Amino acid sequence: MTRQRNATLEALLFEYDFSHSGLADKVNDVVGELTGARGRCTDRQVRRWASGEFRWPCTTYLLALERIFGRPPEAIGFVPRGKHSAVRRSAPTAPQERGGDDMYRRTFVTAPVAVTVALALGLDDTPVRGRLAMSDLDRIDRSIGRLDAHFFAVGGGPLLSVCTAYVERLRDALDGCVYGERVERRLHGAISGLYASAGWAAHDSGEPRQAGLLHTASLQSALLAADASAVARAWSNLGLQARLEGRHREAVQITRAALDVRRVRQDPRIAALLHARLAIGRARTADRAGAARSLLAAEQAYDPVDAAGPAPSWLTFLSAGELSGLAAIAHQALGHYRPAQAATVQALALLPPAMRRSRAYYGVQLAELHLAQGEHEQAAHTVAALQHASLDSRRIAGRLAAVQRTLTLQEPRP
Repeated sequence: MTRQRNATLEALLFEYDFSHSGLADKVNDVVGELTGARGRCTDRQVRRWASGEFRWPCTTYLLALERIFGRPPEAIGFVPRGKHSAVRRSAPTAPQERGGDDMYRRTFVTAPVAVTVALALGLDDTPVRGRLAMSDLDRIDRSIGRLDAHFFAVGGGPLLSVCTAYVERLRDALDGCVYGERVERRLHGAISGLYASAGWAAHDSGEPRQAGLLHTASLQSALLAADASAVARAWSNLGLQARLEGRHREAVQITRAALDVRRVRQDPRIAALLHARLAIGRARTADRAGAARSLLAAEQAYDPVDAAGPAPSWLTFLSAGELSGLAAIAHQALGHYRPAQAATVQALALLPPAMRRSRAYYGVQLAELHLAQGEHEQAAHTVAALQHASLDSRRIAGRLAAVQRTLTLQEPRP
């Protein structure tokens, strides 16, 4: 068979200003990011790809090349050798763990999973060179919507590294692309949303300090986007972060500041969410009357939501069921266990099956409320009914483990 040069790859080398050795170094760097072990690609291998001698590189290098050029292998000029040479949509096995370094293990054990998620959600399609148009931002928004849906279904898990990697891609687009003012604002808004999603993933993964940094970055990008809704989202997340760190008065102040923005108050979903979180903050500061007023305000704000049009992807979780769950948290903080239990039961009845993370969260909350009232048999029944096997949330798993330990201690001994 006559060898045919890979003219597409050669054109990409010229477009991206890569020498053969330069591309090899970049491939090795990306392989390191994906697997935890730097690649061993050489300039000789790149020359063989360009000459057509190697028409289909190994999977590890294909994944790296896809990320570098932002396109599938066929669009880089590679030709599959047959059905068995199709790209595996997963990364190679992670390297052996190092003892004594939990952060290192956690980062690279999950790296292949993160790569699989990123590829499955199509996050590498965003251009980092050339002209960005509004249609590109529409595709970016759809990708972020898929990320949000993944979080609501299974929790944070590998999404922390996926979101932060996608942020870096969008920041590369900010620096490397040509665009107009409207596109620029939307791009900053998309980055703000990704930082917010990454913050929640960090929160789910038990990384509170990183979550705070990500939410702060989300606010900065929201301000650059001049997007009142994105700013409100960032403030809301920072308020939640303050509450989780025990700074309850600060959480109340942050949430009230977000509600002072007129446009935010006029959005029924955002206003309802902020009022519900304000109720929890006030409950944590023993402001019973204030918590009751905020819960009522949340209900009233949510009333016209059906006429407000479709929700942005990050707010699709906010339903009547979620509001009941948030109200339950406020009642629980006040020590009102019966109303908290009733509201949690209502939340579980209203939440759709697809919201598996929320259902697991409030399922654990219901078991905690049973324990707080001495109802150990009911707590055991609630735990047994939980469908949490497919979730990837260290936070929820930790709370569930605490409930299970309490139940074990309460079991009668023979």
